[in-house]
Amino acid sequence: MIEILRVALTSIRGNLFRAALTMLGVIIGVAAVITMLALGTGAQRAVEQQLEALGANVITVTTWMRFAQGIAREQALTTDDAEALRIEARNVSAVAPEQSSRQQVKLGNRNLNLSVIGTTHDHATVNGFELEAGRMLTAIDDSSRRRVAVLGGEVPEQLGTTAEALLGRSIQVKSLPFEVVGVYRKKGAIGFGNPDDDVYIPVSTSEFRVVGNDRVQNIAVQVAPGVEPAQAMVEIERVIRREHGLAPGADNDFTVVDRKQFLATQQQTTQILSFLLAGIAGVSLVVGGIGIMNIMLVTVTERTREIGIRKALGATRTNILTQFLTESVVLCVLGGLLGMLLGTGAARALAKFAGWQTYVTLDALLLAFAFSAGVGLVFGLWPARRASKLDPIAALRYE
Repeated sequence: MIEILRVALTSIRGNLFRAALTMLGVIIGVAAVITMLALGTGAQRAVEQQLEALGANVITVTTWMRFAQGIAREQALTTDDAEALRIEARNVSAVAPEQSSRQQVKLGNRNLNLSVIGTTHDHATVNGFELEAGRMLTAIDDSSRRRVAVLGGEVPEQLGTTAEALLGRSIQVKSLPFEVVGVYRKKGAIGFGNPDDDVYIPVSTSEFRVVGNDRVQNIAVQVAPGVEPAQAMVEIERVIRREHGLAPGADNDFTVVDRKQFLATQQQTTQILSFLLAGIAGVSLVVGGIGIMNIMLVTVTERTREIGIRKALGATRTNILTQFLTESVVLCVLGGLLGMLLGTGAARALAKFAGWQTYVTLDALLLAFAFSAGVGLVFGLWPARRASKLDPIAALRYE
């Protein structure tokens, strides 16, 4: 077998330029497959990070739009709904309403337009926030309507300072002074929003001093330990329906969503898309295989007399078939190795220069390498069989 491999390498070296062009299709195919799988895996990991950032067993209650006489009418959730869930829902461990509004936030000569979120002291627990500096909101802050604020992780930088330097300082929110008592650690974007750009204040302060009403956009609810999310969702629906005075059989004027279930569906979709893209990229591997088969057929024709001499000296059909099949596989394996290097480099380049999250896994490398070797085996079989079936007398007479 070593001798066969040596002869195969010698044959490839003898036509190095042609071999390089032949391998080009395999190189591009393997590189494309690895890059597509790296993009897909990176997207899946991004979703997994979002799942971790959401906190454990979080359910969101949101408003929805209904149409009456052709006009879209938004149904309202209120702080009373959140209080009812906190008091009455037994399968719930924490409730955090969010009253969101866009406000001007000022510090010195810095003026930003940010989302100001009115919420409760349970917000950090429910949403899995951790502190970078200072403290979190407390129940006393809410009950006393204090003008205090906890900032998202990127806000200090946007205000031209650091988290530690902001503690105890006063910022203006809608022209009202708010004392900065804490700064959250950065979490990164979640879905279509980025909590690192937000300012968090007590919901009672938001209700009476900033927004001027008790309507909230959503209520985040943490399921109690040992309770199934589906069970908690039924109880949440029951409590809010009673708060809204909905008659039996009437449609809900709110929506209850398991956020992790939503992101898990997104992750599954991303996985299917990544395999689809990798499959499309794999077509170039098949095209490369066809090119290798074409070149191997040309090689068999060029080496007809050599085949006749080998058979005359005692080489069997199996020897000839193995020889040419080995050459085909070696071409694809070398192309696969170069393609792995190119694909890994392309994935890193996309991450560095385009900002896309990519991740090259060992499974992706092995899959692409095995597929390239399989292409050499499959597309090299016909030329190898054709070479092995040549009549030695006819081969020796071939000019």
